[in-house]
Amino acid sequence: MKIKSFIILFCIVLCAFQTQAQDEKKLYDPTADAEQQIADALAQAKETNKHVFVQIGGNWCSWCILFHQFVEGNETVKSVFNDNYVPVKLNYSSENKNEEMLAKLGYPNRFGFPVFVILDAEGNRIHTQDSALLEDGKGYSEKKVVGFFKNWSSTAVNPATYAEK
Repeated sequence: MKIKSFIILFCIVLCAFQTQAQDEKKLYDPTADAEQQIADALAQAKETNKHVFVQIGGNWCSWCILFHQFVEGNETVKSVFNDNYVPVKLNYSSENKNEEMLAKLGYPNRFGFPVFVILDAEGNRIHTQDSALLEDGKGYSEKKVVGFFKNWSSTAVNPATYAEK
């Protein structure tokens, strides 16, 4: 009887982990319209005085998923991110390489994946970031990521921020 209960419990736990893993793999949507994703984010960025943060990668990319988990799991990083950016997860996979959008964004894929593109609220590309420069060991550096987010925020790149008063 104990073995039967253990097997049932094991199956339940296994199913829970598998469901969580499947949800994590759906971070990027290969069927999404990249033009529409960015247009929607730009509209929101204009309303909120933020920039658009385009994270380019795929569900196949462990570092892409790791970065997402890092931002979501670190309250300091998450707060700085949410205060300054409207996110877009732009898919790059065998199902949909989004080559036309990557061309419009200046071929950021040259840096590998994930790669980050910052757009101002008008849709102008103001920065492309090689994510490897934000790594620390087998993960990401809080200091480097927070610095990156702050340095490319709408406040940081606004000349009025630095005008003498």
